[in-house]
Amino acid sequence: MKKKFKLSLAYQIIIGLVLGIVVGAIFYDNPKVETYLQPIGTMFLNMIKMIVVPIIISTLIIGVAGTGDMKQLGKLGGKTLIYFEIVTTIAILVGLLSANIFKPGVGIDMSALQKGDINQYIQTTEEVQNNGFMDVLVGIVPSNIVDSMANADMLPIIFFSVLFGLGVAAIGERGKPVLAFFQGVADAMFYVTNVIMKFAPFGVFALIGVTVSKFGLESLIPMAKLMILVYATMAFFVVVVLGGIAKIVGVNIFQFLKLLKEELILAYSTSSSETVLPKVMEKMQKFGAPKDIVSFVVPTGYSFNLDGSTLYQALAAIFIAQMYGIDLSIMDQVMLVFVLMITSKGIAGVPGVSFVVLLATLGTVGIPVEGLALIVGIDRLLDMARTVVNVVGNSLATVVISKWEGRFGEEPEQEEKSTQYVQTEENLV
Repeated sequence: MKKKFKLSLAYQIIIGLVLGIVVGAIFYDNPKVETYLQPIGTMFLNMIKMIVVPIIISTLIIGVAGTGDMKQLGKLGGKTLIYFEIVTTIAILVGLLSANIFKPGVGIDMSALQKGDINQYIQTTEEVQNNGFMDVLVGIVPSNIVDSMANADMLPIIFFSVLFGLGVAAIGERGKPVLAFFQGVADAMFYVTNVIMKFAPFGVFALIGVTVSKFGLESLIPMAKLMILVYATMAFFVVVVLGGIAKIVGVNIFQFLKLLKEELILAYSTSSSETVLPKVMEKMQKFGAPKDIVSFVVPTGYSFNLDGSTLYQALAAIFIAQMYGIDLSIMDQVMLVFVLMITSKGIAGVPGVSFVVLLATLGTVGIPVEGLALIVGIDRLLDMARTVVNVVGNSLATVVISKWEGRFGEEPEQEEKSTQYVQTEENLV
């Protein structure tokens, strides 16, 4: 019998991406493109968003209930945050080094650049700056978990799910029906994810078509040097830095990227990490990372491990300084590193986080924030690259933490047992 030809999802998404670019370029500056295509893209993004919260809550509760030990969970959380801080700091340093070596902002005629509107980011930044560090900490603890779920506030959701999972573990046998319920929710949501992903090529086509029709291809030329450098630096970070980390834990980075090719193409096309979160969690479990580690590390990484975003923020800050002819001293750049480290963690989950971080950071080292208006027009294309790096960094983090815990490649039977309740008093909280 003749085998039926079938395109893989990755190729379908690439076709959607290419067709979107072609349509957007042909109908440049035509408002009808947005009128007809934007609803398709929005529907696809909404379908992904509607399943993210149920998947995170159900998998986290299952994972934490299986651990059932606050001390072990605290150890896992500590290792995860230490790893995130180290890698994001390296990302900032790579961004600074790249900007200082290649000087993308030198010689650019600012009068030839079109300024974009950054008022929405300024308003968000003012709101964030009015909130102190203690307000950020208080915000992690939800007063209304339903409200946090409705707004997809990741940190409060993680906090609630961890406590709920520990509570389920503490009640022993009586918690088994609860565990069965959330296991069913997780399984059903992963099935729904696979159904939604069939719609991905159409969503990508629509989103890319709208984007290209808005900015056009000619508008990229004045900022080509910045774009090329951002993409090259991102590639260097993935291959050399993350590749080096992968090698240390016994993983080939190119095989790892091949494993995630569908998710990376989709993340690049949509500029959204959320679109691939369910599939990344599913693939990392199949790759060998235990369910409880994946369910904790991946959602937490979406708030604390934005490698691509922090790298871009450092590079963009120096780029703007160079455009204005501002020579930052070593001490200014050290200050920039520390401010970026703090700010990028403090406002995780804020819309337009990269621009908000830059607005909150530039003034501290004397860089004019108005410079951001000159790069806002191409930010979508830069966001596509940094989203891919964020996804790779978070996916690799599950492998690193699993190896660090000595649990990578845990036998499925053993992992299944770990989700059962431990009925001894030592494991009750």
